[in-house]
Amino acid sequence: MTLEDFRAMAGKELGVSDWTLIDQARIDAFAKCTGDHQWIHVDVERARRESPARETIAHGYLLLSLIAGLSMEVGVVPEGVSAALNYGLDRVRFLAPVPVNSRVRLRVVLEAVEARDYGQHLLRTRNTLEIEASGKPAVIADTLALLLPAA
Repeated sequence: MTLEDFRAMAGKELGVSDWTLIDQARIDAFAKCTGDHQWIHVDVERARRESPARETIAHGYLLLSLIAGLSMEVGVVPEGVSAALNYGLDRVRFLAPVPVNSRVRLRVVLEAVEARDYGQHLLRTRNTLEIEASGKPAVIADTLALLLPAA
């Protein structure tokens, strides 16, 4: 889709990603990368004994970090754009824990496309990370991306 197509889709769903498995290996790799080794994420035995879920859960920031890649899978970058740069977040809510071995997927709604200087545009999307077989999403985040025009 072109940038003009995107403008016409304001308020509409752009798409839904495939399901992604959140296994212990992914959780452990995120902990190693970030230094966040809180037991509720990485200590399987302790989580079985002490966690309300009786198993480990994914880091909230791990789930938030999935949005960029999953949104690319959905196709949030229109034709004629050379790059989409992370510009920030307007609002993030962590609504439900994601137990180990759950699957999540991303649902993206286009909120707005705003023209900026130098042919750039600001893309606002509402991103809902859904948990398979759960009525409550894990994360809802309003993201901003700066779209740079193709040369």
